[in-house]
Amino acid sequence: MVNVTRFTPFDDSFDELLRGFFVRPMAFEGAPQSAQSFRVDVREDENNYTVHAEIPGVKRENIHVTIDADQIAISAETRNESEVKEGERVLRAERHYGKVYRAFTLGQAVDEDKAVAKYADGVLELILPKKAVATAKRLSIN
Repeated sequence: MVNVTRFTPFDDSFDELLRGFFVRPMAFEGAPQSAQSFRVDVREDENNYTVHAEIPGVKRENIHVTIDADQIAISAETRNESEVKEGERVLRAERHYGKVYRAFTLGQAVDEDKAVAKYADGVLELILPKKAVATAKRLSIN
């Protein structure tokens, strides 16, 4: 008896291949996929966007935020600064070191001059005031 199966060029393995190309919002250099993400919550009210990003284990001076109109980019770097003392050996090391990056676009431009960033307990908080929307001005013709 012969087993006959139907060939489908778009099976799950093809989807997994494409997912690797298009779904990569950030990356730890050289780390497995499970360690590549930091979580971000974005909220909006009538005046501000509020962003909370979980970036534990990173020093404040190693976090960088850039604002370009309505585009926000957050990057952070953790460094391996542990020192092995003489007569000591590392039995297990699970913490990841490297860079992470996350960028996204908001619905409205942000006022960069009034933006505020706070970092406490491994959570970066950004308060991003919205720029006033310019209303159309009608010109009178002389």
